Amino acid sequence: MRFVELSGEAMSALLDGDLSAAGRTAGVTLTEYFVTDQARWLWRYRLGQMDADPGHARWMVRQAVVGDEGTVVGHAGFHGPPDEAGTVEIGYSVAPGFRRRGYARAMLTELLRRAAAEPAVTTVRATISPDNVASLATISGFGFVEVGEEWDEEDGPELVFEAPARRLPPA
Repeated sequence: MRFVELSGEAMSALLDGDLSAAGRTAGVTLTEYFVTDQARWLWRYRLGQMDADPGHARWMVRQAVVGDEGTVVGHAGFHGPPDEAGTVEIGYSVAPGFRRRGYARAMLTELLRRAAAEPAVTTVRATISPDNVASLATISGFGFVEVGEEWDEEDGPELVFEAPARRLPPA
């Protein structure tokens, strides 16, 4: 798996529903999954973050690409740069046609490696709906510990998990 940066230009094209332009800009072929209402909410939100501080762009969403053909199976990234305590929050999503094939674990592994490589990052956070059995199973075995609960305006109740950034994920 490799990650391909999704630039502001590509996100803007996705907001406009222009998969062709977004794919040309990103250098990969994107599917309808990337122009759903939920995806558009994410692109709008990330563009707002990047507008507020362009330096945060390197922490934002990436396309998760597999195989020689460059198949895009989902997206992953951080919700922003590390906070003052050194915590970053991860996010990842696998397109429905590619679920249950290990791609979420591969994305999580790569995100944890990237976090561990950043000196300012000490802790990695994941927030997951208590009903999201698949995501809860995905983080098991990676050293995450439940540390609390929170209310997300978009997603409702979420469990909060954290893991040390320096801990290497399983192979």
